[in-house]
Amino acid sequence: MSLATLDPSQHPYLPESSTTLFRAKATKKLTFEQIAQHLGRNEVAAAAIFYGQAKASPEDIQKLSELLGIPHETLEGQLSGFPDRGRTVEMPPKEPLIYRLYEIVQNYGYAYKAVLNEKFGDGIMSAISFSTKVEKETDADGNNWAVITLRGKWLPFSRF
Repeated sequence: MSLATLDPSQHPYLPESSTTLFRAKATKKLTFEQIAQHLGRNEVAAAAIFYGQAKASPEDIQKLSELLGIPHETLEGQLSGFPDRGRTVEMPPKEPLIYRLYEIVQNYGYAYKAVLNEKFGDGIMSAISFSTKVEKETDADGNNWAVITLRGKWLPFSRF
């Protein structure tokens, strides 16, 4: 089983909670899928809490405290504020996988926009009323494929 871990020296802009959470995750040898099941959330949403990119609810804090063996007061103090989203990634990203996601938008962004505008009209896809999931597919030849679903509410531009 492979675990996502964190080297804080590689991520100087992450909040203090990231180090706390990742250390406990490594100690307990838990995957984000296992953590998400305990929280009753999607695994990407659970990982976003670890990176300080999503707000933890009081229930999330309680469940993380129990699962990871971190004192509730510590997590409450570190996770009760509002996330500073987007700050942790320099642009363009240097990490190859994150760069590839960025590259997808660079290469296909206007094509996505054109197709979405034709289907929905003038507007944008929300990243707030939003969900995502990651799945693994294996084809008949044994090749693995990453399937990322992005689901955002369509927000039409207002006429004023």
